Amino acid sequence: MDPSLHLDGNAIFRRQAAAAGQTGAAQNQSNSLSSLVSTLVPVLIVATIFLVVFLLLRRNQRRQYQPRTYLGTLRKEELSPELPNTLLGWIGKVFAIPDTYVLNHHSLDGFLFLRYLKIATTICFVGCCLTWPILFPIHATGGAGNEQLDILSMSNISPDKSVRYYAHVFVSWAFFGFILWMVTREHIFYINLRQAYLLSPLYANRISSRTVLFTSVPDHFLNEAKLRRLFGHSLRNLWIASDTKEVDKLVTERDKVATRLETAETKLVKAANAARLKSSKNGAAQHDAEAAGADGNGESGSVASRFLTRKQRPAHKLKPVIGKKVDTIDWCRSELAHLIPKVQEAQAVHRSGNAKLVNSVFVEFNTQDEAQAAYQTLTHHQPLHMAPRYIGINPEEVIWKNLRIKWWERIVRTIVTTAFVVVMIIFWAIPVAFVGSISQINYLTSRVPFLSFINDVPPVILGLITGLLPVILLAILFALLPIILRLMAKLAGAPSKSVVELNVQLSYFTFLVVQGFLVITVSSSASAVGAQIASNPSSALNVLATNLPKASNFYISYFILQGLTVSSRTLLQLVGLIVSKILGKLLDNTPRKMYKRWATLSSLGWGTVFPAYTLLAVIAITYSMIAPLVLGFATIGLYLIYLAYRYNMLFVYNTNIDTKGLVYPRALQQTLTGVYLAELCLIGLFAIGKAPGPIVLEVVMLIFTIIYHISLNAATAPLLKFLPKSLSSEEQSLLALEDGHEKHGGASVIKDAPDATPTKKPNFFTKWLRPDKFTDYHTLRRLVPRAFAEIAYTPEVARDAYYDPAIASRTPLLWIPRDNMGVSRQEVRETSKVIPMTDEGAVLDDKNKIQTDQESSPPIHEDKVYY
Repeated sequence: MDPSLHLDGNAIFRRQAAAAGQTGAAQNQSNSLSSLVSTLVPVLIVATIFLVVFLLLRRNQRRQYQPRTYLGTLRKEELSPELPNTLLGWIGKVFAIPDTYVLNHHSLDGFLFLRYLKIATTICFVGCCLTWPILFPIHATGGAGNEQLDILSMSNISPDKSVRYYAHVFVSWAFFGFILWMVTREHIFYINLRQAYLLSPLYANRISSRTVLFTSVPDHFLNEAKLRRLFGHSLRNLWIASDTKEVDKLVTERDKVATRLETAETKLVKAANAARLKSSKNGAAQHDAEAAGADGNGESGSVASRFLTRKQRPAHKLKPVIGKKVDTIDWCRSELAHLIPKVQEAQAVHRSGNAKLVNSVFVEFNTQDEAQAAYQTLTHHQPLHMAPRYIGINPEEVIWKNLRIKWWERIVRTIVTTAFVVVMIIFWAIPVAFVGSISQINYLTSRVPFLSFINDVPPVILGLITGLLPVILLAILFALLPIILRLMAKLAGAPSKSVVELNVQLSYFTFLVVQGFLVITVSSSASAVGAQIASNPSSALNVLATNLPKASNFYISYFILQGLTVSSRTLLQLVGLIVSKILGKLLDNTPRKMYKRWATLSSLGWGTVFPAYTLLAVIAITYSMIAPLVLGFATIGLYLIYLAYRYNMLFVYNTNIDTKGLVYPRALQQTLTGVYLAELCLIGLFAIGKAPGPIVLEVVMLIFTIIYHISLNAATAPLLKFLPKSLSSEEQSLLALEDGHEKHGGASVIKDAPDATPTKKPNFFTKWLRPDKFTDYHTLRRLVPRAFAEIAYTPEVARDAYYDPAIASRTPLLWIPRDNMGVSRQEVRETSKVIPMTDEGAVLDDKNKIQTDQESSPPIHEDKVYY
């Protein structure tokens, strides 16, 4: 969550507390409009600056702002269209690209993230259309005497006009009913799209689609013969997980020493070349350099020794400070000479099945159908054995150390981590309050005598402590939160990164709703009315009814902040720009590091990205009846965020974690939190306003929402998890028909299948009301690419797919730059006796800078395997 939310919340807290003691006519005075303007102007200026800088840099910083249009690490099918290299001429072409391009060339998760932002924007816009014409006049003429923006909120309805609350009831029925239908409609859309995507050749032919992970497998089933008897002829291959602790240590040590050797070799080549360049003005030195290049077949290090002494070669101490100093290159070669054989021997033990086994098994089946059958079948007769099961896990996402967890350990871990997260969510306000108190250090010194020494601190330093330090600490605090939540998900036993993201999505959203919304709303309202209630306790209900809606003014400012700064900041990618241009030059001292930074695209963590914008929708829905003006700013803010992420999805971001779109229905479910909160707030406000009729009607709506929600979950839950068998054979027949060689018996299936293109073009409302017909499987399968790319695996890849990376890891190829006098060639020849090394594809230029050929594949490049 953006720390600015909490910083601005503190500001509101102080402003409202300062005015809390006012009564009478002064109680209704408002600064909401001036607060809105004071927020809008600086935020608009900052956003404009970010946008202008982006427009200027986009033209010449192609790697930063358009990498998906040309980057060689992507398949040609994944590349995005080239954009005109003009200041504004590219905008029209971006709008001409449909969102489905993200589905076909990026990921299902990315496409559904954009769709969620659009759906949230649509909900807020429809909310404006429903609430503004009805509730604005009712609020404005409510007679409570509020001023500025407060006149448009529910707080402007005086207690003697509670009959007007019936308008809120019936408008809420219409709006909340619309939201329930939108969530239902999107569930149907997602289910059909998911089925079309997972049954398409693009996915169905992948090894992950027909591989099931069984966890908590009993020891007596950790036997290949028994597992083959259990699953029969449908089993193609299996991988029983083993305890790789020792081999993992060896591989880690080997790679660490190899990296140190590569860095040292690069440093040696650059140092020798720098010495050559320095002496190149001397004709004799140049002649010696050429002679050295011709003597590349001499003794190891002989070429470099022409320009470097033994002491100038890379060296390090075996132990910090007191350790023996050794020549890094010689030491690394010696270490690798015995480490590499050790790694190969340990790997061979695991491949042969003679290592200690742990209770998880990957089972590959012949077809996706057979894998789904095993996945949906109760495998073991005892509870929690050979369960939970997972299908479609990418080997690159597996958290291998969690495969050893037993069923009882999983229960304990889940209880402990869940308890920790709940406690953290509840008590997170304590460290936030502590950090916030630093900004009020002057007040604290007057109240706490032992802190009086702080008054002696110079004013400049005191200003930094009270102004800058809280902001930095708060930013660090909230940056740590996603890290902690992901750690808790891993400790709970999640077997893959996608499962971790789904768990984080739940816990992070809960945190944001509690700490980022409810606590701020309650505290800001309470601070504004605390003094009034203390002086006149009997007026508590009326005072709360008047002031709770006024807390919406903060969220109007917050939507402005999010819509303008988040969208412009997302486009500019200021942090990424600084890292690539400044830190990259400082830290990337080998060709490998330079290439990895160049070839690696930024990605999103779905577990934290979705909740941040789901919360915006929840806030807008919660205040939709209380202060409908929030919906307007939410509509604009969410749409601007959608535009920014749309550009980055098309031209910048890549995806590293694939949840198969499961983050989308969870976000839809979480959006209904706004409906529940809105209904509860209305019931509370009606109760405070002593309006029994509206209370009864809103309670009826609340009960209907609960029943509808439970029914929706019961109907869709199996379809969100499993693939229906009824579509599998139909998909095969459809593919055969499309390929022009229909199999025997397929015609009857095709004849009975619904037509993908309705004979009569439906109007907008017909399509919206009948998602079962117009966004069904046969329609949405047309959005999924057919011949996107060939899915094929070499025998080696298929054999090692679900081995722990430590078992399948190969000895790395070292990569150093080539110099003109032959130092690199001699080092390659000598080092290759121990570990493979090359100097192709990278050279040192006349300024002794490493240059790589970014247009061609470097020697360390490996084609991505689509598991």
